[in-house]
Amino acid sequence: MIDLHCHLDLYPDPAEMVRLVTERGIYVLSVTTTPRAFPVMKRMIKGSPRIRLGLGLHPELVAQRHSEVDFFPALLGETAYVGEVGIDGSPANRASVPLQERTFRRILKHCSDRGGRILSIHSRGAAGRVIDCLAETPGAGTPVLHWFSGSAKELERAVALGAWFSVGPAMTRSERGRFLVAGMPRDRVLTETDGPFARDGNTPFNPWDVTRAETALAELWGIAPDRVRHVLSANLRQLSETSDGALRKPA
Repeated sequence: MIDLHCHLDLYPDPAEMVRLVTERGIYVLSVTTTPRAFPVMKRMIKGSPRIRLGLGLHPELVAQRHSEVDFFPALLGETAYVGEVGIDGSPANRASVPLQERTFRRILKHCSDRGGRILSIHSRGAAGRVIDCLAETPGAGTPVLHWFSGSAKELERAVALGAWFSVGPAMTRSERGRFLVAGMPRDRVLTETDGPFARDGNTPFNPWDVTRAETALAELWGIAPDRVRHVLSANLRQLSETSDGALRKPA
């Protein structure tokens, strides 16, 4: 099982969640919402070889904490993954979009300066802006658009740019979400949960709930569930080779 976008540090008992994920052998990218959370979580996942940690600054927090982008140069050497980063254009955050975009561009520049990273990217209500930023900084690394909700044309642009996509059970519940997933290259798709933010009713998704996304992908792709897991494993190997290379590149 693969959960390429999850907030392990935001569950009620992060240490217990780390234990459960490790026990079940799930590959998890635990994204962070601020750079200050990164070293705390790094200590917590020590000894869990299948958990990777992303250095993040969530766009919804940029208005209050944009100065924390200054921590990125010092911390980027400790991880091949960056996330959660991006731009959020939803009504509640629209006023800070210009600041979010400037901050995102700075993060991309820092990543480019360090040889590129794998980026788990938030683009709700701002897919076009995010794609523009990525197109202008090709050296930033490999973008993985998390829970992509842009237009069909924006999806085409992202695909042409070489973007990857992480797809969760919440996304595959809607007709629009399934339409977008169907247009994604099969060899650039991985599963996610976005737990504990994403929920089934009042219950947060856990990393092992990626099996629901696997089932949805099996239906969309017209293949057996065990074949889906084989495709996802191959995709992860390909992405992991990219991440290994990112840390080997000179600063």
